[in-house]
Amino acid sequence: MTARASDIEKAVGVLRAGGLVALPTETVYGLGANAEDPAAISRIFQVKGRPPSHPLIVHIGGAEHLDDWVQKVPATARLLAERFWPGPLTLVLRRGRRVPPEATGGLETVAVRVPDHPVALALLSAFGGGVTAPSANRFGSVSPTTADDVRAELGDAVDFVLDGGPCEVGVESTIVDATGEIPTILRPGGVTREDLEAVLGSPLAVPASSRIRVPGQHPSHYAPRARVVLVEPAKIVGEAELAQELGRRVGVLLPAAFADAAVKAHAVVAVPDSMAAYARGLYGFLRELDQQGCDLIVASLPPEEGLGLAIANRLRRAAGPRTTV
Repeated sequence: MTARASDIEKAVGVLRAGGLVALPTETVYGLGANAEDPAAISRIFQVKGRPPSHPLIVHIGGAEHLDDWVQKVPATARLLAERFWPGPLTLVLRRGRRVPPEATGGLETVAVRVPDHPVALALLSAFGGGVTAPSANRFGSVSPTTADDVRAELGDAVDFVLDGGPCEVGVESTIVDATGEIPTILRPGGVTREDLEAVLGSPLAVPASSRIRVPGQHPSHYAPRARVVLVEPAKIVGEAELAQELGRRVGVLLPAAFADAAVKAHAVVAVPDSMAAYARGLYGFLRELDQQGCDLIVASLPPEEGLGLAIANRLRRAAGPRTTV
């Protein structure tokens, strides 16, 4: 879907007036504000209920604008930007003067990316600046992948919702620490580790924690109202049926390998065999099980390769510190 020119014009006016615009990207919908307006940025934190120490991502219109927002771009970061932008890759670099500390949680680094969505790019071009945009949902809850998701969760707290249709990738961007010559993946996402390694010609680490705070590191994140528990794939049917027998209203994210199983549960969502399709639908599946009144969601982790790594990361965060039955 391509938004009308009048919608883009209205969204630009809202941003310039210090308002908040929900905008589509290829990953999820973002809650956007003028990246150079501390008061507008503060409103993002208020609306989301997000701790002010959690940094935001600055969205820019093209790789050619990167030097306007950061102090130094190492050669490896430049290479990744040229290869993956526009796209679901966020680079963490040294903060430039245009970026207020409110956008970075007080850090001297800033997360920057170029979204691969025609509506987002049209907005950034017409606005002529950067837009800070975390996911357009309450802090810690399931990220929105449609304009209706945003309206249902945030309502009138958003000044304008720019509808660009369903998000194509469905999970957030990969965040890479590019402050040095050896990059590190801080959050798996829409660009796979394998694709990054192919461009760089060397392996990349995915540490469990880092010295740099980035979005999505909270112990409980991307979480539906129902409690999420993770089990081994071979045990998913038995654990779900046991919990259902014990009086829980169980929702199951059923792997493709068990598609023929007749699971006795309150609700069952068949997970696609394709990791791209699973990533695209993940947050919608979690919302669906919430809407069906489940109070427990039983899931298993996919193989942690390709987009499976990002899906596994989101499911672990959704489950929180208690990850097993």
